[in-house]
Amino acid sequence: MHRIGYILPEGFQVMALATQAVFELANLLVGQPFYAVETYALDGSARASTGLVLQAKPLSAHRSADTWLVAGTIKPMPSAPELIRLLSKIAVRARRIAGLCTGAFILAEAGLLDGRRATTHWYWAEVLQERYPHIQVEADRIYIADGPVWTSAGMTAEMDLALALVEKDLGADIARTVAHRLVMHQRRSGGQSQHSEMLKLAPKSDRIQQALEHARRNLAQPLSVEALAEAASLSPRQFSRVFTAETGQSPAKAVEGLRLEAARLMIEGSRHPLEVVARETGFRDRRHMREAFLRGFGMPPQAVRREARIAPPA
Repeated sequence: MHRIGYILPEGFQVMALATQAVFELANLLVGQPFYAVETYALDGSARASTGLVLQAKPLSAHRSADTWLVAGTIKPMPSAPELIRLLSKIAVRARRIAGLCTGAFILAEAGLLDGRRATTHWYWAEVLQERYPHIQVEADRIYIADGPVWTSAGMTAEMDLALALVEKDLGADIARTVAHRLVMHQRRSGGQSQHSEMLKLAPKSDRIQQALEHARRNLAQPLSVEALAEAASLSPRQFSRVFTAETGQSPAKAVEGLRLEAARLMIEGSRHPLEVVARETGFRDRRHMREAFLRGFGMPPQAVRREARIAPPA
């Protein structure tokens, strides 16, 4: 049995608790209690940022755990010295330890991130780097596994980290099925950006959202203004005007952003030749994709692939 211990600091963010559903469903799928989940707080209870008070086991009375998950807080604050002392002690005996969202700050206080790669919520990444210069902070990552120490970006990225832990323990099929049971739109890899092109565009009307969904599902197609306008049930002229007003971008620029995001994910997460990536994501050819990468990321696709291979796999 794999024991998982959650550590809740005072003021913890309740989203961390949602990740327990990942391990619960994994148990149901394998047909036996593979995971045993227990929740701890320094004094036996902790108040969430929402005001919820949760009764837990005192951390001083902890049992050994294979994996420790440290919840984050809305705003990183110095931790209680006793929490850091106990965390440093129990981390040595664990198979792995993870900081969820700003839980990375707590791991950093305990010295567990020194000399390692780490991430956290994009809003606090720069602060983490300034406070702890011995950490290599990668601000635009969903989660990072550097040896036995894992860290994740904020909020929903914690679910992606939990699924990655399940994949590590039980395989990709179980992790995919858990994500499906949780009605997750997609499972994101650790190298994926914290920032989504779809979220950045943030259209206000269902029609423009419909056109963007059509584009995202059909990136390999030409995706002319006429085709997008048809998906939105608008005339091409009206579509272009409404699209630009709602997203702040032209349809062509928005489609290029979606293609860039999809191409980067394929390059980082697969061994497909760049010609195949270009074709699958709708670029005319490899050269066209390279030009778009230089505009969008300031580096060619080959450099993105090299960086992904240098980074230890999550």
